[in-house]
Amino acid sequence: MAALHDADYQRLLEFRDGLRVFLRWSEEQAAAVGLTPAHHQLLLAVRGHSGPQAPTVSDVAEHLQLRRHSVVGLINRAEAAGLLERTPDAADQRVVRLRLTRLGARRLEQLSALHLEELRRLAPRLRPVWDGLEIGSD
Repeated sequence: MAALHDADYQRLLEFRDGLRVFLRWSEEQAAAVGLTPAHHQLLLAVRGHSGPQAPTVSDVAEHLQLRRHSVVGLINRAEAAGLLERTPDAADQRVVRLRLTRLGARRLEQLSALHLEELRRLAPRLRPVWDGLEIGSD
C-alpha cells in the first residue's frame, strides 16, 4: 500500500465534512415537512426502488441497511401517519408490497427537489475525494 500524503487526509476530511453537513441539512428539511429522518429515508427507499414491482419489507431493509424487524416498526409508524400503505402481492399473498400514499409522495417530492438542489450546491465540497483518486501517488 502506498503511503498517504497530507493532501489525501485533507480530501478525506473535506469529503466527510461535506457528508455531515448534507446529512444535518437533510434532517432539518425532513423535520420542516413533518417527517423524521428515518421516515424520509423509508419513503425514498420505497419510491426509489428500481425493481419491476413495488418493494417488499426485505427490499427496503436492504436499502436502509437495517434488520427486517427494525424496518417493520418504521413501516408501522409511517403507515399510521398516512405516508405509505401495504398491499399483498398479486402472485403470492404471503408477500407484502409497499406503496407511498398521496401524502407520502407529496412530502417525498418536496424533499427530493430540495435535496437535488442542495447536492448540486455541495458538489464542489464532495468532489475532492474522487478528483484526487491517485491517492498515495507521488
